[in-house]
Amino acid sequence: MRSVLAAFVILLCVSSAAGAQTKPGAAACAAMKSFTLPGTTVEITKADWVTAGSTPPAAGRGGPPSTLKLPAFCRVDGLIDRRTGGDGKPYGIGFAINLPDEWNGRFLQQGGGGLNGNVAFPLGAQAAGETPALLRGFAVVTTDTGHAATGFDAAFMREQQAGLDFAYQAVGRVAGLAKQIVAQYYRKAADHSYFAGCSTGGREAMLMAERYPTYFDGVVAGAPAMRTNFSGIGDEWVAVALNQVAPRDANGQPVTRQALSDSDKKTVIDGILNQCDAADGAKDGIVFNTKCVFDPRLLVCKGAKVDGCLSPAQAAALEKGFAGPKDSKGRQVYPGFPFDTGIAATQGIPGHLNGGLNPVGPPFAAVTMDVDARAAAALTAGDMLTMTSAWTNLNTFSSRGGKLLFYHGVSDPWFSANDTLDYYERMTAANGGAAQVTNWSRLYLAPGMGHCGGGAATLDSFDLLGAVVDWVEKGTAPDAVTATGRAFPGAAARCARTRSTRTTKDRATWRTRRISSVVNVSLRFQRPQSRRRPTIRRRRVRCRVTDRRSRSRPLC
Repeated sequence: MRSVLAAFVILLCVSSAAGAQTKPGAAACAAMKSFTLPGTTVEITKADWVTAGSTPPAAGRGGPPSTLKLPAFCRVDGLIDRRTGGDGKPYGIGFAINLPDEWNGRFLQQGGGGLNGNVAFPLGAQAAGETPALLRGFAVVTTDTGHAATGFDAAFMREQQAGLDFAYQAVGRVAGLAKQIVAQYYRKAADHSYFAGCSTGGREAMLMAERYPTYFDGVVAGAPAMRTNFSGIGDEWVAVALNQVAPRDANGQPVTRQALSDSDKKTVIDGILNQCDAADGAKDGIVFNTKCVFDPRLLVCKGAKVDGCLSPAQAAALEKGFAGPKDSKGRQVYPGFPFDTGIAATQGIPGHLNGGLNPVGPPFAAVTMDVDARAAAALTAGDMLTMTSAWTNLNTFSSRGGKLLFYHGVSDPWFSANDTLDYYERMTAANGGAAQVTNWSRLYLAPGMGHCGGGAATLDSFDLLGAVVDWVEKGTAPDAVTATGRAFPGAAARCARTRSTRTTKDRATWRTRRISSVVNVSLRFQRPQSRRRPTIRRRRVRCRVTDRRSRSRPLC
């Protein structure tokens, strides 16, 4: 499990409003080894000075080495409440904090991923575009949330305190402790505090706004794992629907990955583009109009099944699977998944069209599913303890000036973007309606993007960290945030700029696209509870392509 639409503008925050701070240096870093906090059992296990020019660890297991060059910083590692658990195993809340020498006066807590279990490198790269928080001068902290584990080993949840720490307690305790470390090291408290994470980190971000409403000034929550007990039902529902039309092996079991051939998958993606791509005003391979309704029945073959069309059974399976599971009384148990251009993706977590998708285990091979039984089984005490989908009252957080940004990839195969949209709309209704909530919260949906990032035809690099800082500290609402990505290869020689004016009841949004090897596009902020479709006027402007060897000028 890992880390309302507006236009995506990058703001790199490299200096504090409070001005330059005195650099603590290596001696002050070494002194942090003796840090204590009255009333808290904390051990500082390491306080190391790191000179400028180091690189962070590679992202992900076996990922390419990072090319980032980090500034000088003090790395402090520690453990809160070292203990032996009720199961006889060692526990404690591990944490690490990087304290840059060139501090900008800001503090960021970095969310975790999966079931946590390890202390990640404190970098602050999630939803930070090309410049992670540490490089901007943020002090950044991470935590293992109270246990050591690998993968999705949930055995720690059987230990009471470890379960509570993972569910919600550890992130709050680390936040308070890290702020004290920052204050002692720099001899002043942080001017502003932020939290950013995706997946499990997105759930933790929601926790901060819901259960610790005074801790952070700005929060960025990506693809939140707000109720994994139910998202698993949604994933299995799609798999079962496709398994029902998959060919059988010699034992009569479905060959899950062959429910749709490569040709069939291409037919579906082409159908989505043909039916929905131009609905946003530009036919460019990205579906920004997330309200467009794709109908797989329009792809059914007129006669015998051939490449380029679907069988009636395949179309029906897609329609059923993506509509989401309902119980025997017709109640929606989990929202359906959107039809989007990334649902056939093979990178990262494979898209749903690949069949049998189970993000945390072997492929689902069943051809039937008892939704009632699965829904009842999902309501365990442990699962409900980690859920952040029910609490919507955020008036303490908002009334003190807190800002909350959500984002979600429309092609996310693990957690449906529709579930995040549902939460946002319920939260909006509970906090005075859109006119009030858009003063402090926004939701962005990223077309083509998978779980927390990735996708063959998406723009998944955007700076929501800079956007939330700008909103908190300057009062500038993020109606525009630029997204970039290496999509549409081979298009570097083509260059076009599209200007679209979208007129809704109360605003106009401008969008600029540059079609090249690195594509820039703005994602639209989706205003909740708005059913009025925007009108679109579009004008193309030709532009000159400069010498591609020149790195000092843009292509357009």
